Amino acid sequence: MRSDILRVVTLNIWNRQGPWQHRLRLIRDGLEALDADVVGLQEVLAFPGQPSQADEIAVGTGWHVHHVPAWHVGGGLTFGNAILSRHALLDGDSLALPSPPGHDTRTVAFARVDAPHGPFPVFVTHLTYQHHLGSARCAQVRALADHVKRLAPLDGSPPILMGDFNADPDSDEMRFLRGLTTLGGESVYFADAWLATTGQEAGAGPGWTYDRRNPYALRSREPSRRIDYVLARGPDRHLRGEPLAARIALDQPTDGVWPSDHFALVAEIQAANRPHDPY
Repeated sequence: MRSDILRVVTLNIWNRQGPWQHRLRLIRDGLEALDADVVGLQEVLAFPGQPSQADEIAVGTGWHVHHVPAWHVGGGLTFGNAILSRHALLDGDSLALPSPPGHDTRTVAFARVDAPHGPFPVFVTHLTYQHHLGSARCAQVRALADHVKRLAPLDGSPPILMGDFNADPDSDEMRFLRGLTTLGGESVYFADAWLATTGQEAGAGPGWTYDRRNPYALRSREPSRRIDYVLARGPDRHLRGEPLAARIALDQPTDGVWPSDHFALVAEIQAANRPHDPY
């Protein structure tokens, strides 16, 4: 892999549903094969004082793990997000998102990935899933944007946002993050790695990450959707943060078992300073 890029992966692991032990092996082997610098995971379960599912996935890999609970399910069980990285993780934090009363609470896992070209701020999240709660997701992306503004100012390394946003590309919440609409009079801009690269290629397909051809996803009877994203604030004035490539992965079964009900999204982001093209 080129040393001037960051390869990032996001995957909703579907907590422990289905044949978890078999899925665990497929997830671990699949993520190792992708040779990513950093991985964002959602729907990570954990009990206090015990390894989380993120720790289970990282066994034997040497990856650093930052796990952040989001929702206290009951009996000590939590449901949340995690960052895995082959580089050291600095300044790990948990950031709360506004959540509608009576529904699962949501957070953002944050850390700086100590990459060869300097620490890159990484935010991993999982937004409220109910279709009719777009207003809640709009509030959540506004809070996420505030977190990014505070922890990753414009004069620093470009931040990378990833996760299961439970929102279609043309929704207000995703259009806000892509700089196409305002929310509450505020605007931001992050490049959608899929649209900036693969999504522009003829025959690239819709980029569905929740796909009815996967029987675990079909169980919900929802339409196939692109709801998992990698977004980057770039390119900056040094041309860092530009998405260079994106693709779907972990999207095939092995012996009838799929890694998760979601597919993984892999993206390559420019990490090193790069000279501007000559006129």
